[in-house]
Amino acid sequence: MTDTNRRTFLAGAALTAGAAMTLASNTTASAQTRGGAGAEPTAPDPATYPKPPYPTDMQPWPGLASRMNPRPDHGETSYKGSGKLAGKKALITGGDSGIGRAAAIAYAREGADVAINYLPAEEPDAKEVVALIEAEGRKAVAIPGDLRSEEFCRSLVSQAADQLGGLDILVNNAALQQTRASIADISSELFDDTMKTNVYAPFWLTKAALERMGAGAVIVNTSSEQAGNPSPEIMHYAMTRAAVLNFTKGLAKELAPRGIRVNAVAPGPFWTPLQISGGATEEKLRTFGADSPMGRAGQPAEIAGLYVAAADPLLSYSTGQIFGATGGNGQPA
Repeated sequence: MTDTNRRTFLAGAALTAGAAMTLASNTTASAQTRGGAGAEPTAPDPATYPKPPYPTDMQPWPGLASRMNPRPDHGETSYKGSGKLAGKKALITGGDSGIGRAAAIAYAREGADVAINYLPAEEPDAKEVVALIEAEGRKAVAIPGDLRSEEFCRSLVSQAADQLGGLDILVNNAALQQTRASIADISSELFDDTMKTNVYAPFWLTKAALERMGAGAVIVNTSSEQAGNPSPEIMHYAMTRAAVLNFTKGLAKELAPRGIRVNAVAPGPFWTPLQISGGATEEKLRTFGADSPMGRAGQPAEIAGLYVAAADPLLSYSTGQIFGATGGNGQPA
């Protein structure tokens, strides 16, 4: 990547999350305790985060963070807000676990009311997130459903906006990733499901959201380092992340005159249910993130601050930007 290209990415935005939490606890009650409004934030200490080799405790799709070993840190005890998103209304897809959960916690602690979408099978994780949002005195809305349906996507936006009393931020974060050894093993059904979840859904959701959004609104898309450096066993997933990157840049240009910003976050290897529920082989999972300069997978808490930055009204001149967190692996081209 040239120096000119590198300058197109925002490299700032300090992460305000990162402390280790008790990874083994997986009950709703313990999540409420960790997310309580009076809880003291722990000091950031990424050095204590787990490193490879990781356990290979696989789960069926879509997987639950509450059953992962080790359990991910979403910032339950570490993220401390400062009112950056006070009064905002946000909808986050895939908000029950992983990066979406970390964003939901951060948004609530920055003063936003939050609606999350997830699959019905992810209800146990979603209940924990709702408790964490409500512990901050913010409104939480839980709307399960399948994003592969255009009809549901439109209904999701409508329900979220109606129950929140408006919509200022849309985070297109949910994704499907299933590893396959070769292109011959990627069925048309899987290819279609991946495209519907990762490309069609953000398109449908954004169209519906724009009918309700005004100046000052923000759309935040989740891309990936896979957009510029695809792994062969998830090439079908990587294609969708590249599409989201271009969608972000093109849409930002269209919406700038309306005062609506569009940014993306490009994660590297992060420890989420996406990996343990078919997104990686057991062999890949065991060494997940080992090839990054940091030598480990990132924890969702370590990227939450970038989702806040991408939507922060103070960064009103930043649109069409890609916020990266890849553990030193660089940015997608």
